[in-house]
Amino acid sequence: MRLDKFICESTELTRSFAKKALHRGDVTCDGEVVKSSSFKVKAGQIICLDGKVISVVGPRFLMLNKPADTICATFDIVHPTVIDLLDIEKADTLHIAGRLDIDTTGLVLITTDGQWSHKITSPKKDCGKCYLVTLTDELDASLVETFAQGVELRNEDGLTKPAVLEIIDSHHARLTITEGKYHQVKRMFAAVGNKVVGLHRESVGKIVLDDDLAPGEWRFLTDEEIASV
Repeated sequence: MRLDKFICESTELTRSFAKKALHRGDVTCDGEVVKSSSFKVKAGQIICLDGKVISVVGPRFLMLNKPADTICATFDIVHPTVIDLLDIEKADTLHIAGRLDIDTTGLVLITTDGQWSHKITSPKKDCGKCYLVTLTDELDASLVETFAQGVELRNEDGLTKPAVLEIIDSHHARLTITEGKYHQVKRMFAAVGNKVVGLHRESVGKIVLDDDLAPGEWRFLTDEEIASV
């Protein structure tokens, strides 16, 4: 990797500021000052900026317990975003793998790995997302079969993919879907004459929201959680 790119991917510096640091002699490779931006960094070499060792930030995978009134976006001038909640270097390189509505809480997965997130968000991958749903009206047991067969959504062609509905009590249920249509859970219940008043995502695939995470808190995924996708 070119040395100027290595510096950018290891720090918050832009390419132009990285080049200025090089020209000032602030960068060393294995103890020797290097001023060339095109210098090729090889595996095992120790790069220092202002005397401190720097290294390229590798792929990152996080889970966050999204609070209400926070949006799943990298930037917004009106509302706080899930990225704003992360005290982490180079947060601008992260993206959200499956968004939640502003009033929906629970598990959000955040990563730098585009292929990994595609496995979560693509309907073809059949990655289940489980939601705890609170409703205004009583639930009818017949909805289990209705959702298993698919529901016709307004302004959509065809039925939703089969979904698994588990009725907890008269006004609470768990719904697992493998798609990610716009406001899908709310629209599915609206299609059968009910209204969602509370929505909380508990899991994505085999990754379950950590009970130890309070709203707004996050942690890195384990190797097992990453590999499960």
